[in-house]
Amino acid sequence: MIKKIFTILSCLLAAILYSQDFYSNLREKYWVYEENDPKAFIYINQYIKRAKSEKNYSELFQAYKDGILYSENKKIAYADSAISAAKNSGKNDLIGDGYLSKGAIYYFNQRKFQFALEEYLKAYEYLKDSKNEFLKYQNIYHIGVVKSYLGYYDEALKIFEECIAFFETKIDGDIHDNTVFNNTKGYLNSLHQAIICYQALGKNEEAKKMLDEAERKLPKTKDFYLEKSYFEKSLGVSEFKSKNYTQAIKYFDQALPELLKVNDFSWASYIYFYKGKSYEILGNQDLEVNNYKKVDSIFNKNKFILPELRSNYEELIEYYRKNGNHKEELYYTNQLLKVDSVIASDFKHLSTRIYKEYDTKMLMETKENLEKTNSYSKLLLFICLAIIAALGVIMFYRIRKQKNIQKNYDDLLIKLEEKNNQQETVSIPIKTEVTDSSDKNIKFDNSIVEKLLNDIQTFENNQGYLEQGLTLKKLAEQFKTNTSYLSQVINEYKGSNFNTYINALRISYATQKIYQDKEWRKYSIEHIASAAGFSNRQSFSNIFLEQNGIRPADFIKKRIKELEDQNN
Repeated sequence: MIKKIFTILSCLLAAILYSQDFYSNLREKYWVYEENDPKAFIYINQYIKRAKSEKNYSELFQAYKDGILYSENKKIAYADSAISAAKNSGKNDLIGDGYLSKGAIYYFNQRKFQFALEEYLKAYEYLKDSKNEFLKYQNIYHIGVVKSYLGYYDEALKIFEECIAFFETKIDGDIHDNTVFNNTKGYLNSLHQAIICYQALGKNEEAKKMLDEAERKLPKTKDFYLEKSYFEKSLGVSEFKSKNYTQAIKYFDQALPELLKVNDFSWASYIYFYKGKSYEILGNQDLEVNNYKKVDSIFNKNKFILPELRSNYEELIEYYRKNGNHKEELYYTNQLLKVDSVIASDFKHLSTRIYKEYDTKMLMETKENLEKTNSYSKLLLFICLAIIAALGVIMFYRIRKQKNIQKNYDDLLIKLEEKNNQQETVSIPIKTEVTDSSDKNIKFDNSIVEKLLNDIQTFENNQGYLEQGLTLKKLAEQFKTNTSYLSQVINEYKGSNFNTYINALRISYATQKIYQDKEWRKYSIEHIASAAGFSNRQSFSNIFLEQNGIRPADFIKKRIKELEDQNN
């Protein structure tokens, strides 16, 4: 018996070891590929298939996480799959790691800082009590990065100093050891972010000390070329602040290739801006403008820019104004308006701090002046100003209307979520148990009332209210009663007359369908109105607005936009 048990255990152990060898061997095959190289998926897809078949959710999580690294355009999808696998594993460390990975995509690949912070905070809930200190500090580091980009440099610096202290104690040893390698990455990245904060706060001496420390601790292998480029970028900024502009350009040029290789467009645009400033001071106007234009090219492609680079456009506007090139001046004025819009959206907590020499009102006036020539008559100018004023009024009311729509949409979502959480049907709740009707204005027997209430409940469950042309008389005939009895029961137990009661059921049904069913969001309003039992679009739209505070067309648009934002 003992021998048999020993044999079974030995077989199980052998199977586990074989399975682990399978996964390890696969990872070794694709680990040699560069980031974003789709050739890795020849092996990753095998990894995923095997882990799914074995229901090995920890390995499935690792496979999807590797998929994030090698995917070019589906990183968020792989991150969501990794989170799902982690939840199936029941391991908080993996769940936290999954949210952390998704946040890193929003931060590094898409520069959506608010979304990134949401994911980091979710990760924090799972990792705050974790025994895996590396994951905990990795999460804290990313929260610090978002704080830094939002301009909270003092708060961010405290976080990075904590991370430096933690990672520094774990970087001694063979750099090829996975633990030493990961902690060295964490240490160097924390140093880089602390340097950014010191430079932003004007503490250049502290930044230089950390740059010296980075030079001593940076491994001389290709695995750390990206970190090397970040420090070269920071050295360039340090030299710029010390007025050593030629040396600053040299460091910037050394840093650029690796940043462009990994498509780190935010720091690339940062370098182009400071190169432009350096060339401006050195008197090379052509190279100055050329670098400023590269910042604009990155903005056009990625719709992202650091608030610190806003003056890039002020420099270009001033350059073309002095040269009398009103076409280019107008173009960069329009670009600056777009930049302000992006900054106000992505950095709304900082929007009041980054409007410097040009505020939006001045830019709009400049734009209008550039679109007109000095030969316009006073009358035409007066007409244009009147149009601008009218547009301003229209925009004011439009913005206010959109805010009201958004508020009513949010309120409606809360109601829908409450209904769904309580597992309610689309019907309006009624009191099906009849006790004493003396408190009601009903003059007939309780047994009749109870029968009608049961008939009404069945009618609602079967969605009989969707029938077009339904009247009180028709429903009374279905219930084998008279209209007087049915009308009284509806008035007393539903709190409304027949038409209001039916319309409430129909609107509740249509609202739930639009919210839950993507096919319904493709229908025309006429189609939805008909499917919900209404005879015409206008009546449906008006009653929908009356009950939900928002028109169905606006509700559909908002729901589609909400789902698109969640998937981006």
